[in-house]
Formats: sequence, C-alpha cells, structure tokens
Amino acid sequence: MKAGHSLLLQAPLIQAPLPLQFCPVALGNRAYEAAVANSPARAAFSLALERNQGLTHVFSTEVFTSDHSEDTDRYLNRLVKYLLWQIGGWKLSVAGPARLTSRIQADFSAHGCQSFDARLMQQAYGKPFTVEIVPADALPAAKESSSSIGGHMDGCRIGFDLGASDYKLSAVQDGRAVFTTEIPWDPRTQPNPEWHFARIQEGLRLAATHLPRVDAIGGSSAGIILDNEVRVASLFRSVPEALFQQKARTIFRRIREAWNVPFEVANDGDVTALAGGMSLGVDAILGIAMGSSLAAGWRDGQGRILGWLNELAFVPIDYSPDGPLDEWSGDRGCGVQFFSQQAVVRLAGVAGISLPPAHPAEQLKHVQELHAQGDDRAAKVFQSIGVYYGYAVAQFAAHYPGLRHVLTLGRVTSGAGGDVILEKAREVLGAEFPDINQRVALHLPDEKSKRHGQAVAAASLPSLVRCE
Repeated sequence: MKAGHSLLLQAPLIQAPLPLQFCPVALGNRAYEAAVANSPARAAFSLALERNQGLTHVFSTEVFTSDHSEDTDRYLNRLVKYLLWQIGGWKLSVAGPARLTSRIQADFSAHGCQSFDARLMQQAYGKPFTVEIVPADALPAAKESSSSIGGHMDGCRIGFDLGASDYKLSAVQDGRAVFTTEIPWDPRTQPNPEWHFARIQEGLRLAATHLPRVDAIGGSSAGIILDNEVRVASLFRSVPEALFQQKARTIFRRIREAWNVPFEVANDGDVTALAGGMSLGVDAILGIAMGSSLAAGWRDGQGRILGWLNELAFVPIDYSPDGPLDEWSGDRGCGVQFFSQQAVVRLAGVAGISLPPAHPAEQLKHVQELHAQGDDRAAKVFQSIGVYYGYAVAQFAAHYPGLRHVLTLGRVTSGAGGDVILEKAREVLGAEFPDINQRVALHLPDEKSKRHGQAVAAASLPSLVRCE
C-alpha cells in the first residue's frame, strides 16, 4: 500500500511527538467503511468464529467488490486477525465474494501469512484450526455464553499475578489486603517448567506467612488460560513442546493439588476487567494492563465475562507498512509494541535515551525516573504512547458493544507517565472521535492498585463453597 493511494493509510490529526510513522487502524477503517457505504459496487462479508463448547461469535461488514482490491485484502486480513485475538476460536466460517473468502482461507492456513495466528488458535483450543467457506444463509448462528467470576472476599486468601518480568502477590483477609509484593523473575528464558513451579510455590508460601491460614488461592496469568490449564503463554516460551504438554500445561492443577484449597486461575485480561469493576463499582468496562506485555479483559454491561480471549497484545492497531515488528508473531503493528514495556524501550531509543543493559522492567524504571526528573525525552515517550492509545481506544470501542469505561493499569502507567498517557488519549478522542469521548470514560487506579490491583482481584476468584 502506498500513502495517498490507500484508504487505510490515514494520517492522524494528533501526531505523536516522536517521529515514527503511525497510521491508526481506527482511522483507516473509518475511511474504508465510509467509502464502501457510498459505493454501488459493494457486498456483504460475514464470518462466524466457533470456540470452546460450541460458542460462536458472528460479525458482518461490507467490502468493495471491484475497486480498492488491495485495501480490501488488507482490511479483511487485519479484521479477521483482530477478531481471532479478541474473541478466539478454532473454526472460522466465512461468507462473501469468492475471491475474498478464498484469500482469507489462504492467509490463515498452516502455510499462509497468518500461520502464527492459526497455529496458536489450534494450540489454545486443542483442535485443528480450519477456515470454511459457506453460503451466507449457511453461516452458523451466534451463540454466546457468559459467566460471573470473582468478587469473593471472605476468608483468608492468596492472590497472584504472573507477568513476564515479575509476579505480584497479595494476602487478603476478609477483603483487606494485609500484604502485597512483587518478585522479579524471567520465566521466558527457562526451559524447565519445574523452575516455574518452584518459583510460584515460593511466592505463595511467602504470602501465606502473612495469614493465619489459607482458605483459597486465585491467580492471574499472562497467556491463554482455559479450565485452569495453560494453553498458550509466552511465560513458557523456552519450554520444549513435549515438556510443555507434560508439565507446563497442568502447572496450576499441580499447584492446586499441593495446597488442597479452592483454587482458580484466569487470563490476566479477565482479572484486569474484574479489578476495574471492583475498584470503580461499574460495568461495561474494558481493563487494559500495560506491563511486560499487553493484557485486556471485558466485563459487559451486565457485569459478565463472555469467555473471549481479549489478547489485544496481538491485535493490529497500525496499518503502517513500516510498523514495529512483534518478535513472537512476526507481524507488524500489533498492540504489544505500543502499550507495554517493549513499547517504552522501543520509543526510548527513538527519543535518544541511552538505556542500561538490563531487563526491560529495569529499563522502563530508568525512563520513568528520567520522566520524574523532568526529562523532556522521557515525557515524549509517554505522550506518544498516549496518542497511540487514544486511537486504539476508538478502535476497541467499535468492537466492545456498549463500552463505557476503560481502566488502564500496569507497570507502564506507574508514576506520572500514566497521567500523561490518559491526557493525550483524551486529547485524541476529543479531536477525532467526539462521540466516543462523550460516552467512554478513561480511568487510572490509585498507585498501589496500578501495580497490585490484579493480584488482589485474583484472590477473589475462588468461591469457598467449591472446596473439594
């Protein structure tokens, strides 16, 4: 795609202060969809994503049938990838113009350009990922389920939140956090999952020393967690596949057996949404955690968790052909490169900040210290993230129906940087998306909750009546 010839490459009205090309998906999609709506040469394109227990999400849009073919290919490729990581699924059914459905089937095949996404969906759901072309009247019907999770604060509980640079712990007694801490670790380089097991156990035992007893344990973990099993997680990136299936996949079940108390682990994104709803007393909330990666969770207007993946680290938010490359998926312009420690490290280099040869968490801390000292280069890092965030929130608002609140937390938002990020995001929404700006409120938790709120919320996951 060439700038000036593509509907998708729209320049943002509010520019990030660091000189990097950024073409927000929110603006590109708006331009493309408006052009399609005014064209007689358009057709419907629909898809259905089936995930566990037959749950199915259906989405429809309109596309050009002749003009702007390159834009249409890119628009659909990025849309399908977005929905895969927002919703999840092992079977994708598509209905629409033959050229376009065939293109999606090829892109998301085992040898297509999106083979990474197809492979991880297969790993997450334990079934071969398939793309099936169907007539529009044969598209599977929507079937959504929802559940309430967490909010149990009775008794003596331990909560943990596993990230890639540290894991956080809380000891909670009758709803009051009596102990919180964070322990540095680097799990992504460890090939033996028994190392992970031992380190988590070490932290749980530490938290237990601050309670008279342990009635329940709840956890939050990066990655895809289904039925208390690790299906996909960068925390175990170095573990060989056979050993992953033997030891890492069931690590939480083994920890539950060791403690013999009610035990529940959820995707860190869902716990982010839970933490937001608990702290603000609201629903229709999207929780965003900017840490070693990007986690998200959605609690709908009725206070329910829908069982979507919400792995926004992998969703595309930038159409720029020169967008930043994600080291794991090999794709460009994905959320993790804009809203995480990786983003701060990447932007610090552009800002001319020399970083110490340390773990990204320490490099982030260095940038935050410079920011606290009034360093204008560091300020530009957080201002740039805020600009990106404003456009991303607008994009998310199109896919989370009835979105009213966005809670942003995580290590990246610690200190004054969090305020700067939200200030710039609000500026973007006010200038480019005034309707969204009026109905969606952006929130930051207090400083302690920014860092430990998820661990405390995770402690509330198990119900004591579930004790076996």
